[in-house]
Amino acid sequence: MEAKATKKDDLEKESKPYVYAVGKRKTAIACVKLFPKGKGEIFINKRELKNYFTVGIDVSSFLAPFKIVDTSDKNYDLEIKLVGGGISAGAEACRHGISRALVKEDEARRSALRKAGFLTRDSRTKERNKPGLKRARRAPQWSKR
Repeated sequence: MEAKATKKDDLEKESKPYVYAVGKRKTAIACVKLFPKGKGEIFINKRELKNYFTVGIDVSSFLAPFKIVDTSDKNYDLEIKLVGGGISAGAEACRHGISRALVKEDEARRSALRKAGFLTRDSRTKERNKPGLKRARRAPQWSKR
């Protein structure tokens, strides 16, 4: 019986209008579907928020765009597909995607989210290893003899 109920819910969500946005951080990519007039359900890779992000800092980073624009996350349903990266990078990619979706929904939110730095894509990634070096910039120890 449970499987039928979830399929029905999925069909209802597909028919609902939503705002789509993509957020990125390091190698993490978050495809965000923001459903206005929702019940506050948040699913990341078909798992609930509390089961996906267990560390408090990641959860607060994830929900920060809602606090900045003074709206409750209980007014929206979120469905996020997260690919690549680690947990913290995934949380920041979701934050970036949610911020973009909130701006698409209401353009007046742009200035507040821009001021907080949530609309800027953090492009810092790990530097590649160069030939002859131990890491990206670390040279082997030089010996005189």
